Amino acid sequence: MKRFSFLFQYIVNPKTVGAILPSSRFLGDKMVEQIDFNKAKYIVEYGPGTGVFTEKLLKKRNPKTIILLVENNQEFYSLLREKFRREKNLLIVQGSAEHIDLHLRKHSIPYADYVISGLPFASLPKQVSYKILLNTSKILDKEGQFITFQYTKFKKAFIEQFFGKIDVKRELRNFPPAFVFNCSMLEKNVEEIYGVQNSYC
Repeated sequence: MKRFSFLFQYIVNPKTVGAILPSSRFLGDKMVEQIDFNKAKYIVEYGPGTGVFTEKLLKKRNPKTIILLVENNQEFYSLLREKFRREKNLLIVQGSAEHIDLHLRKHSIPYADYVISGLPFASLPKQVSYKILLNTSKILDKEGQFITFQYTKFKKAFIEQFFGKIDVKRELRNFPPAFVFNCSMLEKNVEEIYGVQNSYC
């Protein structure tokens, strides 16, 4: 049922879903392997879909750690609400990751230690990708990390505008095979260094 739901949503919303099947458990393991779960107080996940990465986060987290899921798709949002209805310190909002600063403020979350993303930046409009990445760089703690996966390295240079360092790993045991980008913060404000505020115009 989960696979059928994912395929249907891909057919209906190919630009925002970005894959015909949920991510594999192997990709899920690689997405969370760099997280220090003992220290993380706040973890955000963009585009959790059917919750493959969410399950990994919930299994490994400190029970006091707050996890915020941001899902724009109504079908997946409803699925997540039902699937994780008994979980404590788990917040699920329907909305765009573009407005992550507002979502955090609404739930009195001061910052994020880690942001995990399943969003398909290769197919999202550039303006949307820009706003998501810029606002992510602003809400991350100074030692925070943004972790995303993509099916190609096509958007690596674009993402590098917002984060000073990107470590790339490959996971072949996924369909399609994927690259995991582990992104660390710049020391200075991204707009001051690159002047990217008008880069998508």
